[in-house]
Amino acid sequence: MPTVSAHVALTLAQHIDSVFGVMGNGNAYFLDAIETQTDASFTAVRHEQGAVVAADAHFRASGRIAAGTSTYGAGFTNTLTALAEAVQAHVPLVLVVGDEPTSGPRPWDVDQIALASAVGARTYTVGRADAAATTVIAIEHALTYRVPVVLAIPYDVAALEAGEVPAAPSPRVPAPLAPRGEFAEGMLDEIADALRTAQRPFLLAGRGAWLSGASTALGELATATGALTASSALGRGVFPDTRYDLGVTGGFGADGAMELIRTADVAVVFGASLNQFTMRFGELFAPGTKVFQVDIAPAATHAHVGGFVRADARLAAESLVSRLATPTSASTPASSPHNFGDAGRHAESAAAPARVSPSMSEAVSSSPWRETVDVAAARAYEAGDDLAADGRLDPRSAARRIAELLPEDRIVVSDGGHFIGWANMYWPVAAPDRMMMIGTAFQSIGQGWPSVVGAALARRESTVVLTSGDGGGLMAIADLESAVRAAGGRGMAVVWNDAAYGAEVNLYGLKGLAEGPMRIPEVDFAAFGAAVGAEGVVVRTLADLDRLESWTAEDAASRRFLLLDLRISGDVIAPYQQEIIRVNS
Repeated sequence: MPTVSAHVALTLAQHIDSVFGVMGNGNAYFLDAIETQTDASFTAVRHEQGAVVAADAHFRASGRIAAGTSTYGAGFTNTLTALAEAVQAHVPLVLVVGDEPTSGPRPWDVDQIALASAVGARTYTVGRADAAATTVIAIEHALTYRVPVVLAIPYDVAALEAGEVPAAPSPRVPAPLAPRGEFAEGMLDEIADALRTAQRPFLLAGRGAWLSGASTALGELATATGALTASSALGRGVFPDTRYDLGVTGGFGADGAMELIRTADVAVVFGASLNQFTMRFGELFAPGTKVFQVDIAPAATHAHVGGFVRADARLAAESLVSRLATPTSASTPASSPHNFGDAGRHAESAAAPARVSPSMSEAVSSSPWRETVDVAAARAYEAGDDLAADGRLDPRSAARRIAELLPEDRIVVSDGGHFIGWANMYWPVAAPDRMMMIGTAFQSIGQGWPSVVGAALARRESTVVLTSGDGGGLMAIADLESAVRAAGGRGMAVVWNDAAYGAEVNLYGLKGLAEGPMRIPEVDFAAFGAAVGAEGVVVRTLADLDRLESWTAEDAASRRFLLLDLRISGDVIAPYQQEIIRVNS
């Protein structure tokens, strides 16, 4: 007779095909049911944090929700940092955990509901009679609100017989948020008119645009308006035509590209939160730029936004394409008091004079901005030197060379730390689901190795490339073994080893604080990799990267996980970090 844990496992497996975790007292019966009674795959990680991180990466890489699992107490508390990251990053997943008995807490139990709530995750607790229904509700909540949820199985309930598993309805997910009401339609008219008359139109898209499936519509909108495009760090590759794409905005952006964006007279933002990094701490747009935003957030997310539409990015982009395809005899004024506040009126007064165009075709022919600028030159980064002044690798030249040698089918997963600038600047990716920064939403490090596990299971046809620092790499070193085991020859890692917590050295060492706590004795990551079955290579010169070239040419089935231990100079500071230093000072 199926147990309560089996009800959870069997129902979960109808909607989730991958489970990651560490077995313990609280989830033993659940994992037994997953292994013996379902088709879902279970992948063991070595630290409970990795269970959530792997499920997080699985969703980011594939769009398919996954589950993590841990025992109660210490097992659960080990997941909290990764759970907070998933909340901040709006990643849906289900964390199945053991919990205290229904009779009350034991000495080693903690208030898990309160702890989950403290980081923004809701808990659903199953009972003997409602385990299947509660499981569906938990999945539905995660998908609806794009957040992780905790599904708790009390210890004294886990092994109780619960009868046959009842038929449970599929989770219901709301339809995409369509523009609704007179205000939204009027604002879309206004955006369309602004794009028609713009001399230097610009489109910016983020991860929200990708999740909504807006890529094709945004490409059509860029073509219809003659706009230059760019993305947030999490939206890289969302625009299909790279010829007119300026790359990433903010601190990861090239100086020439950011200068071009400052000259835009109209900017429309789709599915990007416009955080301080994307906005270059408020300096992305010039004061005269009219900035519109389309997002599912309740209101505009930055003070520079003058016109806002709450809507799904794809539906709004398609609506704008349709509007621009419809001839009009006159354009609505680009701003009006009921739609724009002071920021909008200020933008209008400083912007170039509006031009009235009777049709989309005329607007396109009179908006040749993107045809007259050298986009490739604008988005180019500094090449760097082979070696820095201290004799160690210059991370810029190393990043550039690695980009030339990486497999084309790559999916890049990134830990957090100073080094994130190098991959984000120098390694192009084909789409937003091929570059994942896991940890940055919560400003955490140490989530890189288990990210490989989730991405490798989600995209079995691709090569997963981890970019990590030595600080974060050491923090999660237990799951180096998990990454090697899960990805095998389809996985590799680049560890930017500067023998320091680089961000702290740059932000606080430069202020004169004691650097002892910021330094790490140089670690041989290549040896770490070899100890768990990977091929480790210490890279001190660009010539040492030749092994990556030959590794890429080998058949994935016959090669081992490759770990490149890059001995880089800490004296070369990433541009985004220089920007933060400037703002902080």
